[in-house]
Amino acid sequence: MGSPAHPADPLVDLRSDTVTRPTPGMRRAMAEAEVGDDVYGEDPAVRALEERVADLLGHEAALFVPSGTMGNQIGMRLVCEPGQEVLCDADAHVVTYEMGAAAAVFGISTRTVVTGGRLDADQLVAQARGRDDWHLTATAAIAVENTHNRGGGLVQPLGQLERLFAWSREHGVAVHLDGARLVNASVASGVPLATYGRLADTVSVCLSKGLGAPVGSVLVASAERIAAGRLWRKRLGGGMRQAGVLAAAGLYALDHHVERLADDHEHARLLAERIGVDPARVETNIVVVEDVAAPMIAEAAKARGVLVSQVDARRLRLVTHLDVDRAGVERAADVVAGLIGR
Repeated sequence: MGSPAHPADPLVDLRSDTVTRPTPGMRRAMAEAEVGDDVYGEDPAVRALEERVADLLGHEAALFVPSGTMGNQIGMRLVCEPGQEVLCDADAHVVTYEMGAAAAVFGISTRTVVTGGRLDADQLVAQARGRDDWHLTATAAIAVENTHNRGGGLVQPLGQLERLFAWSREHGVAVHLDGARLVNASVASGVPLATYGRLADTVSVCLSKGLGAPVGSVLVASAERIAAGRLWRKRLGGGMRQAGVLAAAGLYALDHHVERLADDHEHARLLAERIGVDPARVETNIVVVEDVAAPMIAEAAKARGVLVSQVDARRLRLVTHLDVDRAGVERAADVVAGLIGR
């Protein structure tokens, strides 16, 4: 079962890539940021970040928001009216981890399809409901997650994204892309961010996961939609005033932390191989261990200085990121492999 951690061993935290801390260079960029009141549109760092992300994703405009949940929920509200529905897969973050916000805040209905995480455009399209039958709730939008968290960090197939978007243009249905880890998808697949971005009407991207910023996400869409999104952000309490200290972290991350995501992906495959998970199933920085006593193993690993997440009673999740180097990954692999007997 392995031995307890030595007091000198650093903690290896693989619960999520949200636990990253700003690097010294990022902290300097934050401290030196030129700021203004963003609610008045006067923060130069926020404006620079929004312009840059909009350009990267091939959209007209962008909105800096405090969290990925806010980005997703505003993004869906921009393409779905109260009383209409958003269709998505059953394990999507927008319906699993966002506290029912679509219904509670915006009056949006959600309906799910069991897909296993991998996008099958035809499977979702077959469930869409038109606006011509007043007995049924009309499908206004389809939400897609890339990479897919509960799907084990899988990258959605470009062909399926293209197929879904082409259908949506013909049938007046919008597409929202939850791109919390879209940069991971781009680095892993080689597909440019703009290619992914142009296959959706609204796209949210997190800066506080693999990119390593402490706070923030960016929502992109048309200029008209983003103007409406600013009103929703204010209504939700998301006006952050001198937010340039946070936007500067995002700009630094885009300059310095994108290419290095490939290291996280390599570390995840190494971790998978060492603990008996097929590395071919690891497409980015998430490793899911199945058919184990998850609570027991998580507690035992914690006692040995390794933190992992429990997806459910039989599944563990380990996420690599910039705060865990190869030596940390190898130590975590030894601990977890010993505990699960592989």
